[in-house]
Amino acid sequence: MADAPADELFGLPDPNEEGLSKNEKKRRLKAIAKAKAAAGKPKKVQGPGKKKNQGKKVEEEETDPTAYYENRVRSMNALETAGVNPYPHKFQISCLIPAFCKTYAHLENGQSAEGETVQLAGRVMSVRSSSAKLVFYDLVADGEKVQVMASAKSFTSSEEFATFTNSIRRGDIAGFVGTPGRSKRGELSLLATGAQLLSPCLHMLPNARVGLSNVEVRYRQRYLDLMLNDSTRQVFQTRARIISYVRRFLDTRGFLEVETPMMNMIAGGATAKPFETYHNSLEMKLFMRVAPELYLKECIVGGLDRVYEIGRQFRNEGIDMTHNPEFTTCEFYWAYADYHDLMAVTEEMLSGMVKEMFGSYVIEYHPDGPKGEALKVDFTPPFARIPMIAGLEE
Repeated sequence: MADAPADELFGLPDPNEEGLSKNEKKRRLKAIAKAKAAAGKPKKVQGPGKKKNQGKKVEEEETDPTAYYENRVRSMNALETAGVNPYPHKFQISCLIPAFCKTYAHLENGQSAEGETVQLAGRVMSVRSSSAKLVFYDLVADGEKVQVMASAKSFTSSEEFATFTNSIRRGDIAGFVGTPGRSKRGELSLLATGAQLLSPCLHMLPNARVGLSNVEVRYRQRYLDLMLNDSTRQVFQTRARIISYVRRFLDTRGFLEVETPMMNMIAGGATAKPFETYHNSLEMKLFMRVAPELYLKECIVGGLDRVYEIGRQFRNEGIDMTHNPEFTTCEFYWAYADYHDLMAVTEEMLSGMVKEMFGSYVIEYHPDGPKGEALKVDFTPPFARIPMIAGLEE
């Protein structure tokens, strides 16, 4: 009996059909050849105990965020039914992750701090499964990351290990108890002996490889921006350091910090359009302040010779990427001083701030964003003194 044609054996279109173009015939012959080659290869038999995703990152990244949310809610409900609280009241940490990294940086490869127990907590930003009984987590908090190595044999029971590893996902906040150590590959780690889910992340995070770059999402969901972009955290920290330096600089020179009203009967102190509000008890319309100037000058009149205020101003005007109707200013007033004194103290403040924060008077500025061309700005004193009219004319 003659062998059946290859196209019938593999359920593929007949390459000898009449009226076919050369390209179509060639395509069909290629498909049959590929099917023959696949049929001739022996099938790989999966060994006992081995998992298809072994050694791969364990991340439940479903295509549909709604389905991901629903699955996570069901998972948390199942935990509660089993008597596990996914939102425990308290987890006592013994060390912050930055302090952990600094304290145990001396550990050599393969070494552990025997006899020491540390409790860490943070957000799980990566889950990697080496086997069914060994899982690695990247734990992030306070801008630092540490690896957590969770092994079934180190936990109190295999049930506890299975319950935790099956419920934890990327984005969850978790607490770990264990011994500090360093892996054979040189990664500072916490060798976990126990773990607890502290707060599950019910919504799917953006892919770790792609990140979060959509400006609209970053600005409207700043918590997500902070979670995924370390550069955003650095902006927050830099802003706090600037305000702290300005406050310390003025305090050490005898200035008194005051707070003045933010709601005024008149919108004075600057030429700007104010926001309006209404005071129910007084039954009167008030304006959000556009500047603290008038009240600070009243302090000077009252005998507070050196005053300043760091606070919010509100101007109901334009808005764009670099202009916000609600913004922070620092205004200081100094009796018995003239503009020469103000120029000197401003020069000292700015140059000293840059030197303390960056270790140099010269910094790089990216006017077109981090990926744009960098400009160097030199704050080395003394600054140039330019007459106002002549400078404008120039």
